[in-house]
Amino acid sequence: MNFINSLIDSSSQTIALTAMGLCYILLFTEKLNRAVTTVLIATALVIIGIISEQEAVIAIDFNTISLLTGMMIIINIAERSGMFQYVAIWGTKRVRAHPLGIMIMLAWVTAIFSAFLDNVTTVLLVVPVTLQITRKLEVNPYPYLLLNIFASNIGGTATLIGDPPNILIGSALGLRFTDFISHLAPIVFAIMAALVGMFTYFWGPTMKASLSNRALILQINEKDAITDFRLLYKSLFVLGLVMTGFVFAEHIGMENGFIALLGAAILLLLYTFHLPHNESDDKVEDILNHIDWTTIFFFSGLFVIVGALENSGILKEMADYFLEATEGNIKQSVFMILGISAFFSAIVDNIPFVATMIPMLKSMEESLGGREMMMPVWWALSLGACLGGNGTLIGASANVIVAGIASREGRPIGFARFLIWSIPVMVMSVLIAAVFLYVEYFI
Repeated sequence: MNFINSLIDSSSQTIALTAMGLCYILLFTEKLNRAVTTVLIATALVIIGIISEQEAVIAIDFNTISLLTGMMIIINIAERSGMFQYVAIWGTKRVRAHPLGIMIMLAWVTAIFSAFLDNVTTVLLVVPVTLQITRKLEVNPYPYLLLNIFASNIGGTATLIGDPPNILIGSALGLRFTDFISHLAPIVFAIMAALVGMFTYFWGPTMKASLSNRALILQINEKDAITDFRLLYKSLFVLGLVMTGFVFAEHIGMENGFIALLGAAILLLLYTFHLPHNESDDKVEDILNHIDWTTIFFFSGLFVIVGALENSGILKEMADYFLEATEGNIKQSVFMILGISAFFSAIVDNIPFVATMIPMLKSMEESLGGREMMMPVWWALSLGACLGGNGTLIGASANVIVAGIASREGRPIGFARFLIWSIPVMVMSVLIAAVFLYVEYFI
């Protein structure tokens, strides 16, 4: 009987591991839509019996799903006011339209936006403004676009809602918004300062524009970017409420996902209040149609696949192997996780990677002294996964989006050319993160 049980367990592990491997291959090759990929594999695992229907539902992290959905609704409504474009144009004029000043300003604006928006939304908002400005100045947009990419991935590392890996980690561990800000924002600030310094050194001397072209930028009225002032005030009010809710989530006894959904509901109400019933319905449906449902279903299917892996026991075995490799040493674990996460996130989607790592690392906590002792390992996972996205042109969705926009504008960003900058930026970022982790936890 023990032999039969062992055979069944081994078979379940093989099937679950094969399913995850197939998921990675399909995501990497983009042969299928990513939502279709994870949902199909997840349902197949349920049908085969590797994970039951009840276990599949339990495996889905609805706090993460709620947080993603709520923030998508809020940002989608807020961006219709034109507030983000206003900030970019306002900042450009503050540096007197100097090409180098604009590059530096747009880098910081992108990083700050990415800390509170998803990376794809950030680059979709900032890149068109960047291209418009560089066209008027008649300067090479390449360094600006590179910084848009790098800053979006670095800035998203700073907060709970800035990058999906952080959302996954925060939800799994019950971390607060302030936990990410206090531990990761200083590291992100240092990396951004180094990144801007690097680009200023290499590109600064070549950045020149005529006074007449700079005057064209200074003539732009940033207020023209605001399409709806009433919606702007409503959006700022709700965003302020949501951010306050995130900060005090632990004290008010609410999950971050619920706070985001509550904020979304309030902003939807304010957005459609006093409108005729038909018009109100149309606006709500339009907002809901702009939710990235592909991402929502992608996450849902992925949670089930990882749940099947966890149920099979393969992640516990991987954790035991990792403990043996690091000899149960926290310091070795931190730097190994940081490096591994950065490497894999540069070549595969960091979301399934982090989703797989979370239950594995959780099973290691008791052996490594508990949650508090393990926190530097968790921060290393977050930093490696987010910063690793800068490693290649396919390392993060934002990279692919910017490359696509640039190509349509006749300014293609080649894969090999991108590596000339991306590898040094990723290595520099990871090294700075390693220094911070070492100083904070091991000195």
